Amino acid sequence: MKNQIEFKVWGRFALFTDPVTRIGGEKCSYHIPTYEALKGITKSIYWKPSFIWIVDRVRVMKPIRTQSKGIKPLDHVGKGARHDLAIYTYLVDVEYQVQAHFEWNRHRKDLEQDWVDGKHYSIVQRMIERGGRRDICLGARECQGYVEPCMFGEGVSHYQNIDEVSFGLMFHGFDYPDEIGENNLYSRFWWPVMSEGIVEFLSPEKCPTRKFIKQMVPSPPKSNGFAEEGLL
Repeated sequence: MKNQIEFKVWGRFALFTDPVTRIGGEKCSYHIPTYEALKGITKSIYWKPSFIWIVDRVRVMKPIRTQSKGIKPLDHVGKGARHDLAIYTYLVDVEYQVQAHFEWNRHRKDLEQDWVDGKHYSIVQRMIERGGRRDICLGARECQGYVEPCMFGEGVSHYQNIDEVSFGLMFHGFDYPDEIGENNLYSRFWWPVMSEGIVEFLSPEKCPTRKFIKQMVPSPPKSNGFAEEGLL
């Protein structure tokens, strides 16, 4: 099955927000991208509800540097929206190599006709060459990113001679109802370690910490686009 892709993504700023720093309205980025952020970038390149992107690993190419900025976000608490003042800490001048693959969403049997690996593999390769179908955002809407093809492991990483760097407890991603077959939403956490510039992601089901957030019922489209009368 041809389902694995590799691409380079880079940008001037990135904000992979640590949720702990958002309590007071401030935002501070993790030092490396989260699994969920890379999954979102991959979905911006190409995605269909018939499959799920699994991010395998990321290679950090440039030095990890941060920059704080004064931001005036809209505060919607109270009467009407008004500008507030906050400090956001961004990553600066980032570049990553990403390796990911897709797996069929076994909870969407109605889309089984779309489980054609060669078709999706060819489309996603073309989309990488064109920079993705949708805007690429590096963790936040204001952080524009750019995508192009690459071979994972090519070039020099700033951290390739450093054995290990640990980042402590970190947000991994969300378990969405339409991907796990439950009417619940969970968040996942793990302890990532970067070895010689590469972070190997745990697959979602192997994350050591999983927190229930709320009940959520998926609402997929009533028409799957294939069996609709008169469409084909």
